[in-house]
Amino acid sequence: MTSLSFAQNQDRFQVIEQRLKEMSAEVPGLNEKVQLSISGATIQEFLRGLAESNNLNINVDPQLNARIYNNFRNEKAINVLLFLAREYNLDFRFVGSIISVAPFQAPIQTPVYRPKEIKISYDDASSNLRLELSNDSLGMVAKKISEVSGKSVVVPSNLLGKQVSIFINAPFENAIEKLAYSNTLKLTKTADNVFLIQPLGENEETYIDSENKIAVRKVRMPTNNPNGFQNMGGQGGGPVNVELVKSPDGRRLLNVDAKNASINEIVKTVAEEYGINYYLFSDVRGTTTTRLRNVEFDQLLATILMGTDYTFKTEKNIYMIGERKLEGLRVIKVLPLQYRSLDTVEAMIPIEWKRGVEIKEFREQNTLLLAGSGPQIQEIESFVRQIDKLVPMVLIEVTMVDVRKGKTVKTGIKAGVADSVVRSGGTVFPGLDYTFGAKSINDFLGKIGNNSTFNIGRVTPNFYVKLSALEQNENVDVRSMPKLATLNGHVANLSIGSTRYYTTTTQNVMGSLNPQTVVTQNFTPVEANLSIKIRPIVSADEQVTLSIKVDISDFLGNPPANTPPPLATSKFESIIRVKNDEMVLLGGLERTEKTDSGSGVPILSRIPIIKWLFSSREKGTNKIVSIVFIKPTIIYQ
Repeated sequence: MTSLSFAQNQDRFQVIEQRLKEMSAEVPGLNEKVQLSISGATIQEFLRGLAESNNLNINVDPQLNARIYNNFRNEKAINVLLFLAREYNLDFRFVGSIISVAPFQAPIQTPVYRPKEIKISYDDASSNLRLELSNDSLGMVAKKISEVSGKSVVVPSNLLGKQVSIFINAPFENAIEKLAYSNTLKLTKTADNVFLIQPLGENEETYIDSENKIAVRKVRMPTNNPNGFQNMGGQGGGPVNVELVKSPDGRRLLNVDAKNASINEIVKTVAEEYGINYYLFSDVRGTTTTRLRNVEFDQLLATILMGTDYTFKTEKNIYMIGERKLEGLRVIKVLPLQYRSLDTVEAMIPIEWKRGVEIKEFREQNTLLLAGSGPQIQEIESFVRQIDKLVPMVLIEVTMVDVRKGKTVKTGIKAGVADSVVRSGGTVFPGLDYTFGAKSINDFLGKIGNNSTFNIGRVTPNFYVKLSALEQNENVDVRSMPKLATLNGHVANLSIGSTRYYTTTTQNVMGSLNPQTVVTQNFTPVEANLSIKIRPIVSADEQVTLSIKVDISDFLGNPPANTPPPLATSKFESIIRVKNDEMVLLGGLERTEKTDSGSGVPILSRIPIIKWLFSSREKGTNKIVSIVFIKPTIIYQ
C-alpha cells in the first residue's frame, strides 16, 4: 500500500471513529461492553449477534462473507466495530441511528492528463529534420513539424489519430518521405510546396523502384464476375505488380511481376498504369507467371500472348486485343524468296508456327502469301529470312581410269584355203604371246595400294591430256571424264553402262486328247554399269565434304549361247573432305577377268594329246584396277 492510500485510510477510520463517538451519546449500546466468542462464523452473523446483544441497528451488506475467529471479553462495542473496519477493510455509513456495513471500495481517481512530449527538432542551417517518434499521433506530429520547420505539412482528418513511429535524421523532404513510407502512407508535394500525407488507395502499395526511390504502384487482385466465376474462366490467380521506369534515352519501360495471374488482369493493369488506349474484343482467358524487366508494352503483349489463341494489333495508337481468327486482327504479308525455292522453304517451317496461319504459294514469282496472326507471321518471316540464303553450287569433275595388267596364252594349229598362193614361212606352232603393263604403271599402282585415298592437291588443266596420252600404251583406259554440277547438300548421279540379253526357252504341253507343245522364248536383260553418286557439303571455310559411292560392273568375255553373261563387280563407298579446287584420288577398285575360248576339228579337238594338233585355244587373265579422280569446285552465283 502506498503512503497516499495509507493516509487516505487513516483519514477514513478517523472519520468513522468520530462518527461512532458522536452516535454513542444517543445509542448507549455502543459504549456497553461485549462478551462474544466467535469461531468460523461470518461477519454477517457476528454483526447480527452484536446488534441483538447491545441493542444496535446494524444493516449488513450480503457481500460480506469473511469468517471471524475472535473472542471479545469486556470490550466496548464501538471498539469492536472499529477493529472490524480496520481488519476487514469495511466501510460504515450512518443514517440516524442505523449503521450500514459494506466492503470498502476506493474511489476511482481520474489521472491528470499530461500531453506526451513529441521529440522533433529542425536545423535551419542544414535543413535536417530529426524525428524520434514512438506511437505518436500523426496529427500532433504534423503540427509539431510545421511549427519547428515553418513548412506546411497537411494530414487528412481520417489520419489525425493514426500512430506513427520512426527514428531518422535527414533532409526535410527525405525525412517526411521516409515517415510516410515506414507507416504505410504516401507523400504528395503540391505545386505550392505543401506536403500532403495521404493514405494508400485501394490495391496500392509503396515500394523501392529500380532507381532506389520510393514509389507507389497498384496491386491488382483477381475480381469476381457477377455470376460468381472469376474473370479468368474459373481459374485462380495471383497479384500483378507493375512498375514504370525510364530508360537512359527517355523511353518509358515496364517492370512486371505476376504469379499465376490472369492474363486479362495483366493487360488491364499495365494498360492503365502505362496510359495506353486499348480495346478488348473478348476477355483473354488463361493465367501466366512472368517476371519482365525493362520491356515495352508491345514486348509484354507478344510474350504473354505467345502460345495462346489471342493476339494484338496496333492501329492509330489503339491496341486491339482478341482471338487470332477475328476480323481486324488478321495480318496479310507477301514474302518473296530470293535464293531458295518454295518447296524447300515451306517444308522447313515448323508445324506449330503454321497452326492458325494460312500459307499460299505463287510459284511464278517464287513468293509466299501469309495470312493470320501478326506475331506468328513476324516469327515465320524472321525464320524464312534467316534460311533464305544463297546456296553454293558445286562443280564436280570425275575421271575414271582403268589400269589393266594381264597375260594371254594362244595355242593350236591354224590351216585354211586361200584364193591365192600362200607363201611358205611362218611358225608351225603359234607359241606364246604375253602382254604386260609398263614399269611406270606398275610403280604407280604399287603406290596406290588397296582401298586407298590420296589428296593430289591442285592440278593443272592439262592433267587430263596426260591421262589421255597413256592410252597409247594400251594398259590404261580412260573410261569417262564427266563434269557434274549440283547444289550444296544434293546428290549428283552418274550412270553409264550397257545391257545384254540372254534367251530362256520354256516348253508347255497343252491339251490331253490332242496335245500340243508350245515353246516360249523370253529375253532377260543383264546390265553392266558404271555408277557414281556424290553428295557434296560445303562448310564455311570452303572445305567440301564428299560422300562418294562407286559401283562398277563389267561383262567378262562372250558366254555360251543362251546363258547369262558373267559379271565382274567393284564397289567403293567413302566419305572424304577436300579443299575447294583440290583433286582427290580414290584407288583400290580391283577386279579380275578370265577368258577361255577355243576352236578345232570336231571330235579330234577333244581327244587328249591329239587335240593340240587339231585345235586352237586362247586363255587370258586380266587384272583391272579402277582409279577415280574427283575435283570439286565451289561456284557462287
